[in-house]
Amino acid sequence: MSELTDEIKTLIIETLNLEDVAVADIDTDAPLFVDGLGLDSIDALELGVALHKRYGLELSAEAEETRKYFASVRTLADYVGAHRAR
Repeated sequence: MSELTDEIKTLIIETLNLEDVAVADIDTDAPLFVDGLGLDSIDALELGVALHKRYGLELSAEAEETRKYFASVRTLADYVGAHRAR
């Protein structure tokens, strides 16, 4: 799982152009939004598009479960690991 979490951290950094953030700076269990990494709804949309392109995931912005998947890098990695296109 560590490889996938690092891959997702890299995807977040590249997609959102977080120039001053390194993979090691992102806490795997910290919230992605508000506290923690401090992402916003626009960041979520951009990240959702990047996840679709890279892993073939279909995420609904309105679905409550999507918010759970975006809680942290760990929850996102768990979702990607279970649902990515093979």
